[in-house]
Amino acid sequence: MAADFWAQERANRRQTAALVAVFLVLYCALGLGLDFLLGALGFRDGTLQGFPVLTLAALIVGLIQASVSYYGGAALILASVHARPLLPDSDRHRMVLDVIQEMTIAARMPPIKAYVMPDPAPNAFATGRDPAHSYICVTQGLIDQMDREELQGVIGHEMAHIRNYDIRTMMMIAVLVGGIALLADFVYYGGASSDDHDNEGGNLLLIAVLILAVLAPILSQLLAMAVSRRREYLADASSVEFTRNPRALTRALEHLAAIEMPIKNASRGTAHLFIINPLEGNRKEDNEGWLDNLLSTHPPLRRRIERLRAMGGGAPAAASATAQA
Repeated sequence: MAADFWAQERANRRQTAALVAVFLVLYCALGLGLDFLLGALGFRDGTLQGFPVLTLAALIVGLIQASVSYYGGAALILASVHARPLLPDSDRHRMVLDVIQEMTIAARMPPIKAYVMPDPAPNAFATGRDPAHSYICVTQGLIDQMDREELQGVIGHEMAHIRNYDIRTMMMIAVLVGGIALLADFVYYGGASSDDHDNEGGNLLLIAVLILAVLAPILSQLLAMAVSRRREYLADASSVEFTRNPRALTRALEHLAAIEMPIKNASRGTAHLFIINPLEGNRKEDNEGWLDNLLSTHPPLRRRIERLRAMGGGAPAAASATAQA
């Protein structure tokens, strides 16, 4: 089993490096488009002349963004959702802290810092760069609505993301996707206002750059969704391993499936972090079509529940019936 964990960590390290490389390529492509549009680079007398100032600037920005993502991404994400440290100041808060400690011991990991979001929608996520620098954040709605068994299932799921080093990749994606969106907006409006397209070649270049500026944030978002979907099934299975109780996460997911409450401070850049989609209309993720799955941050809840039931998670509940309606 330990060998599997090390293999998972190595695979996640490679995937994180590959994802950062992809994002840097997108940054450079956007910068290169601006270089051509603004005249820093151009073909004159059949030769490429000029210096790619904005391409290098975009690369530097991308490297800075990747470094910030790695070392400070967790703090940025927690701040973006208005999370605060979870304190043992009530019976239910103490229960959550106790469950986190139990799951930490079950997963054989160092202590995990706990945070709470002041939101009535039940949800949770984990973030950080490694188990020694990791955080589990739950909403006040999750604390208020779930019993201890359901909390064990949810916390076990998030603990699995930490142990499997999913949190590093997902955290960096959350920050880098936002950076791509900002740079793409700058390129789009810079290209739209450029007057260097008074000939056919300039018009074609302008169109190509504007298409890139539109597609770059879409591609980065699709990449984030694909990475998130693949990791959810593994985290569900690991939660069962920690709790020794498939029914715990099954009941929790059925509970979540029966409630469609978006989180006010969640965004498309952070949606893939949560145990279920925190945005408006998350029930659409129960659809089975190829396009539905491509555009969702999570696998269908119904499919996740069915897999857990196959592991011994109990008979269908009323909440599950609601989710499938």
